[in-house]
Amino acid sequence: MVKQISLKKNIITSYFSQGYVVLLGIIVLPFYISEMGAEAYGLVGFFAMLQSWFNLLDLGLTPTIGRETARMRAGKYDNITYRRLFRSLNIIFVCVAVIGGVSLLILSGLIAEKWLHVERLSISEVSFALKIMIISIALRWMTGLYRGVVSGSEQFVWLSGFNVIIATLRFLIVFPVMWLFGATPTVFFSYQFIVAIIEFSGLLIKAKNLLPKLTSLQAGKIGWSIKPIKSIIGFSISIALTSGIWVLVTQTDKLIMSNLLTLENYGYFTLAVLVASGIMMITAPISSAIMPRMVKLEADGKYEELIRIYRHLTQIVTVIAGSVAIILSSFTVQILYVWTGDRHIAEVAAPIMQLYAIGYGILAVAAFPYYLQYAKGSLKLHIYGSVLFVIILLPVLFWATHQYGMIGAGYAWLFVNFLYFMIWTLIVHNTFAKGIHSQWLFHDIFVPIALPIVVGILLHDFVQDGTRIILLLKIFGASLIIITSAILSSRIAKDHLLKIILRKYL
Repeated sequence: MVKQISLKKNIITSYFSQGYVVLLGIIVLPFYISEMGAEAYGLVGFFAMLQSWFNLLDLGLTPTIGRETARMRAGKYDNITYRRLFRSLNIIFVCVAVIGGVSLLILSGLIAEKWLHVERLSISEVSFALKIMIISIALRWMTGLYRGVVSGSEQFVWLSGFNVIIATLRFLIVFPVMWLFGATPTVFFSYQFIVAIIEFSGLLIKAKNLLPKLTSLQAGKIGWSIKPIKSIIGFSISIALTSGIWVLVTQTDKLIMSNLLTLENYGYFTLAVLVASGIMMITAPISSAIMPRMVKLEADGKYEELIRIYRHLTQIVTVIAGSVAIILSSFTVQILYVWTGDRHIAEVAAPIMQLYAIGYGILAVAAFPYYLQYAKGSLKLHIYGSVLFVIILLPVLFWATHQYGMIGAGYAWLFVNFLYFMIWTLIVHNTFAKGIHSQWLFHDIFVPIALPIVVGILLHDFVQDGTRIILLLKIFGASLIIITSAILSSRIAKDHLLKIILRKYL
């Protein structure tokens, strides 16, 4: 019998680590620009985008091993079958990492000379930085398999602590390294390569320890074969298609911009989008915790409990993602100025950050019907919807970008996300959870977010002028009011808060 792991504890610990990672990553961005320069920071943004595109090679195997780990823990098949699956996937991961990494290494010189618009940095320095980042990306991508085993085992407490350590190394310790050896792309990416090795080693060791134990006789029977993958190939392909589409949805605009803009302006664009994408990062712990739990509830036939968790966490995500989106879009220029101390950066990046903040807020909630399909093990409808999404997005994005630049890309991305949210979530719910859509849309999303939107509009003029300290205090006060209004508007969030208060003081 597998010990039941607290979903609440998993979410809280995941939120702590994810919040730390997000805040740390955002806080240090202005220091990256001041130490390295905007053009060098453009390479950092390109690094993040390239890593997302490399994930296309995942072929759906990372979420698949997470799902199968959860199913194994639910007793759906024996230990030796699971170990055979793990070994097969591990070998595939190694082969794909080598092939993908070598292919990108061959193209690195062409990317440096023809794709990126470099003005101040030397081409040789950019080319070397690209080679180092490609090797790091291949290594970090390999950790996906081991991370899937850890998350599928619901070991989020350990994973949260490990993520905090890696984030500290990646974002903070890099500064003493640059002060000692020089704030150059070569030093920065060489250090990130060392951190990638540490991350890979830690997750590999933990995943190995979590694998079910076998006797020496059983271990000798594992072997290697493509056969264990056949039973999950349909689900993996579905995940691969949705992952690829997700990359197209969230990264196509960034890829286009990396070619249309100078590397310096691309750095500003990346800064704005990265801050807005923090909305997805702070809601990621819920998706990480809810998916294996929903898979287990579906496997156990507990449909009512599955829907209850689904709706409750929709409200929580709406409160969190909605509040942050309202704050970022209502006080955009002021937040950027307080954060960077540079009015030029604030004025240039603000319109992009505002549009992307709203878009990511919608996207965080629109992801929930996917979790439902993931738990059911049927992603065909999600693939159809995602393909339709991309078919609409790409021409709109290309046209808007060429016509209006960065602003056009922001409006295109926001418009298509909103369209998808309004139409496709209805279709998914009518297929997999009949009768819940109107309540889900009204009670779990509209009610918790309506009042905070009004509050954000009313407070907009209040947070306008002042020194950086005064603006910081105004933003903090206004944000507190918006978040409070969101919590009070959500029955689930309000009940959880009251329980915490009563437990602490009574």
